[in-house]
This record gives sequence, structure tokens and C-alpha cells, in this order.
Amino acid sequence: MLTFKFIPHEELAHLEKGEKIKRILQYVKDEKIVLLDGSLHPDEESQLVEKTMEMVDRSFKGIEFCSLDGRRKNLAPFERLKKTLAYYLLNKQEGITVIGPASVIKEIKKDPTKIELLTNSGKRKK
Repeated sequence: MLTFKFIPHEELAHLEKGEKIKRILQYVKDEKIVLLDGSLHPDEESQLVEKTMEMVDRSFKGIEFCSLDGRRKNLAPFERLKKTLAYYLLNKQEGITVIGPASVIKEIKKDPTKIELLTNSGKRKK
């Protein structure tokens, strides 16, 4: 069975970077695909990869992840100012991040407006 875990921004906003990564990886190790409200900062992505590599073993093959940036480049100046102000007040990256175990996710395809998630079926037809 394929299980998704949606994590709202508010659930992780108060956590330190290391605790945030630890919480995300707990869900992924339980073979859940995490849908994270917002995108990770580049340093958080680096730490996610680093911590994952430390955890790889026979039962945990690693992760696949992808982020979509929710910012629109063609916004009017006032709208852009509102979005920027909201970012600094809420400390939230716009967009969405998908993180899942490599044993479940076969491939993630991304273009500017969508993410395609291809999963391993678990059973092969003969």
C-alpha cells in the first residue's frame, strides 16, 4: 500500500534544522512518501542528503526528493512585495517538496509546474 504523509509548514517551523530533517526521515524510513508544505532551504537539502547517506543499509536504500518552487516570476511589484514580506514574517519557503524512500519511488520527474511520481509496484508481471 502506498502511504502519503502531509506535513504542514507549521509542524516543522519551530524545529531546529537537525530536528526537522530527523522528523522527515522518520516518516520516510516507515516507507511513507512525505508531502512537505514549502520547499527546503538549500542547506536543509544538503543535510537531508548527508543524514540519509549515514542511514543507508540493507533495509533502507536511501531517498528520492524533489521540490517545486511556488514563486511566480511575472507578479506585479506590489504582489511580489507582499509575498516577500510574508516569507520573512512566516519564514516559509513557497512550494511543495516530495520526499520518499528509494525502495518505493522509482523516479521523480519535474517540470516548472508539476511533479510526476513513478513508484515501484512491488509485483512484476510475468
